[in-house]
Amino acid sequence: MPNEAPAVRVVTDSTACLPAAAADAGAPVVVPLRVVSGEESWREGVDITPEEVAARITAGERLSTSQPSPAEFAGVYRDLVADGAQAVVGVYLSGALSGTVEVAASAGHRAMIPVQAIDSRTVAMALGFAALEAARCAAEGHDAATVAARARQVAASSTTVFLVDSLDHLRRGGRLSAPAAALGTALGVRPILAVRDGGIEMAQRVRTRRAATDRLVELALRRAETCERPGLAVHHLGVPERAAELAERLGAATGAEPVVTPVSAVLGAHAGPGALAVVVAELGGRPRDAVR
Repeated sequence: MPNEAPAVRVVTDSTACLPAAAADAGAPVVVPLRVVSGEESWREGVDITPEEVAARITAGERLSTSQPSPAEFAGVYRDLVADGAQAVVGVYLSGALSGTVEVAASAGHRAMIPVQAIDSRTVAMALGFAALEAARCAAEGHDAATVAARARQVAASSTTVFLVDSLDHLRRGGRLSAPAAALGTALGVRPILAVRDGGIEMAQRVRTRRAATDRLVELALRRAETCERPGLAVHHLGVPERAAELAERLGAATGAEPVVTPVSAVLGAHAGPGALAVVVAELGGRPRDAVR
C-alpha cells in the first residue's frame, strides 16, 4: 500500500486479531474492546494481553467484556477527518455477539464525513481478513461503496471453526446456549464449534483432543480447496505449540502461509485457555466482483 493515507479509511475492532505486520499508513484503524473484572477494565491490545487474560482465568478470576464507548468511536472519526479522510467504512464483529457495530453506527451519524458501519457476522481473522481486504481496496482508490462491498464479500466467504477446553466460559458469557453447553459437557466429548450466521453453534463432537484437532484441519482444508486464493489463520489462547503445529499442517497441505496470532484478549475471556481456532476466507476475486 502507498504511504499516503487513502481518502476512504477502514476501521475495525480489536477482536479482528490482526497481526502486527498489518500496520501501515493505510491499514485498518483498530478500536479496542475491553476486558472487565469487577470495577476494573482494560483495553485489549493496550492495557492487557491475551496471555494475561489466560493467567487470570487460570487463577480463577471471572472476566467479562464490554464494547467501546460512543466517545471512543467519535474520537477515531475526528482523527481520521483531521488526517484527510473523506469517508469511513467500519467493519466489526458480529452484532449477535456484541453491540459494537451499533455503537459505531450511532457515533457515525454525528461524524463530519459519511460513515458506514458493517456487521461482519463473524469475528477473529474472518473479520480481520475482511478489514484488510477493504483497506487494500481503499488504497487502490475505490469509493466507499466498493470498499464496503469488498468487506462484506470477504466476511461472507469465511469459515471459522474452533475448540475450547471448557464450554463454561462461553455459556457464562451468553455466547453459547446452556443446553448446547450441557450437551457438550455431559457426553464427555470435545465439541467443535463454528461461527454461523453471526452466532456460535456446536458443529460436531469428537472424543479426543487429537481427533478434534484433526477434524479442524479437515474442515479447513475442505473449505480452502474451494477458494481461488485462500486466506488462512490460526488462533490460540495459551497453546502456541498446538497452534504452530496446526499452522504447519495447513501450510503444507495448501501452500499458503497461515497467519498465526493469539486470540484477542476479549475473545479469550469468552473462550478460555486452551482455545484453538482456524479461519479460512476467500481472498480471490477483485473489488469489482463484489455485489453491491
